[in-house]
Amino acid sequence: MFRNLSSQLAAAATGKDEAKKVMSPTLRSDIYTVVDLAKSWITGGRGQAGDGVSYGAILSTIQKHFPDVKVGLESVGHAENEVAVIVGGITSMILEYSRWESMSGGMAMRTWVDGLVGSHAKAAPGSRKDAIAKGITRGINQNTDVSLMTKDFTARIQIISALKSVSSKIHGDGTDEARKGEAVWSSKFI
Repeated sequence: MFRNLSSQLAAAATGKDEAKKVMSPTLRSDIYTVVDLAKSWITGGRGQAGDGVSYGAILSTIQKHFPDVKVGLESVGHAENEVAVIVGGITSMILEYSRWESMSGGMAMRTWVDGLVGSHAKAAPGSRKDAIAKGITRGINQNTDVSLMTKDFTARIQIISALKSVSSKIHGDGTDEARKGEAVWSSKFI
């Protein structure tokens, strides 16, 4: 009892808050909301990636949990860059969720990955679809904060397996992009 009291007094005196961070009560519902919005946005059903404005609702929801996520001026109007920021933000939200509810986070990641692959398949063929594919790959491999992932081994394997499969499903098995994605996510086991 006295040890706890003394540590609280010491923390108050030094200005350090040792209280545990808690999960945002809206994180789970926000994840499924932005997943649905992003799937529609990628396919072009609700605005389209690269138009410079239609990602606003998705980005504002991501920023509730990660205020530093922004689409820079150089990225506005470029489908690949916009998709990379949005995909990285949503993936980070799911990884944060997995920290608190590991198995539910793994299932959310599978839902997100399936949605990404399905949305890419429905996008109109051409240069925009190629930009979306590159943006999805870059968002997952480079813009995702891996430090947020759960420490639970079973859920971690499930999440990494889902993320490893994205590049091969979008770009095709054996392609350079698929091999890079495999290497990036295989290294996360270490």
